[in-house]
Amino acid sequence: MKEKAKPEGYLFTRSYTNYIFILLFLLYMFDYVDRMVITSLFPFLKADWKLTDTECGMLVSAVYWSIVIFTFPVSILVDRWSRRRTIGFMALLWSIATGVGAFSKTFRQLFSARSIIGVGEAGYAPGGSAMISALYPQAKRSWMMGLWNASIPLGSAIGVAIGGIIATHWGWRQALGIVAVPGMIIAILFFFVKDYKTIGLEKDDSSDERAGKKKHTRMTARELFGEFIEKPSLILTYFGMAGVVFTTTSLLTWLPTYFHRVQGVPEAEAGLKSSAVMLFAIVGAPLGGYIADRWRKKRINARMLLPGITTLISAIIMFLAFSVFGGQIQYLLLLSVGISITAFISAAAAVTQDVVHAGLRAISYAIAVVVQNLLGASLGPIVMGSISDATNIQTAFTLLPIALVIASALFFTGSIFYAKDLKKVKAVKLEAIE
Repeated sequence: MKEKAKPEGYLFTRSYTNYIFILLFLLYMFDYVDRMVITSLFPFLKADWKLTDTECGMLVSAVYWSIVIFTFPVSILVDRWSRRRTIGFMALLWSIATGVGAFSKTFRQLFSARSIIGVGEAGYAPGGSAMISALYPQAKRSWMMGLWNASIPLGSAIGVAIGGIIATHWGWRQALGIVAVPGMIIAILFFFVKDYKTIGLEKDDSSDERAGKKKHTRMTARELFGEFIEKPSLILTYFGMAGVVFTTTSLLTWLPTYFHRVQGVPEAEAGLKSSAVMLFAIVGAPLGGYIADRWRKKRINARMLLPGITTLISAIIMFLAFSVFGGQIQYLLLLSVGISITAFISAAAAVTQDVVHAGLRAISYAIAVVVQNLLGASLGPIVMGSISDATNIQTAFTLLPIALVIASALFFTGSIFYAKDLKKVKAVKLEAIE
């Protein structure tokens, strides 16, 4: 039987490439199901263990603290060892840890289980980003990143919704146990996918004019370091992403509580109402990627300008939702935020891959993960919880758009340097492992 031809710019056939992408999508979705299911369980945990809002926030932040600590060493394994094995091991670990949390008897035990989830999830975003960047041509990178990142709001919505429903009928322990199973199954499947050959960290040192060949030498530690610190667009993208992630994680964590306390919505219904906002974010990530790729044909720095615009729009809408309007108008505004606030991710993630050596892509996204989790995801739930404890949840949400305004300014500034930074990158041809 004749083997199908690979399309130009692809490592594998289109059908096999899409199969790997589907597994990557499902893993990211269940990553966020396991990560965010805890937020809809807050009322049940507070009733059982008398937790404060700050302690509830810590159960979310625990995951992100572990990600901050372990994502960089794991990303080195992704770039220098194996994408499929690292991703498979990580997914299996976070799924098992989620199930173990169901057996917790104290806050400390559950906090420890949540921390182990973070260890497992530490390498997935860098590994998945590197895989997608290799699987598809650069011209489609934002679009495919957008489709992949659509799994984040989908997984978050499923986690929040299903957690509240299961906990209401059977208990919060059963909620943790049930959501752990699908990730284990998909993790095992990923061990058997094809990978690409590990890329040597080399540079074109000089040219032999008689032979017409270039001499390749290994990059020095200073040159490797320079791949990241000498590119302003990359640094500003890292910190811009942190500002948006601070906001999105705060929304994911505390929106069910906001609806319950401020509007008197029952716990299960509050989870469903919040998950609808997150579900609308499924539109934002792919849409942002599509627009960025199309715009980039005319404006090379579109992958930084678009995040600046959509993030600023999100700040304005959130301000109106929490400070001006209420009722149905407020909810419609929040649904629109679900779209606009995630439109940045596909283009920003593509930037972290565009302006670095191909052999450092996982590490580049790992740095993004460290920055956005250290300054964004891990701080958001606690800062919001602390403001809520000191004042109320309404005040906490009123102040939240400030983070988006700062992030927008960082993206716009980075767009000035993007084209120059892109020219510094060496083109590398990837090879599949057959």
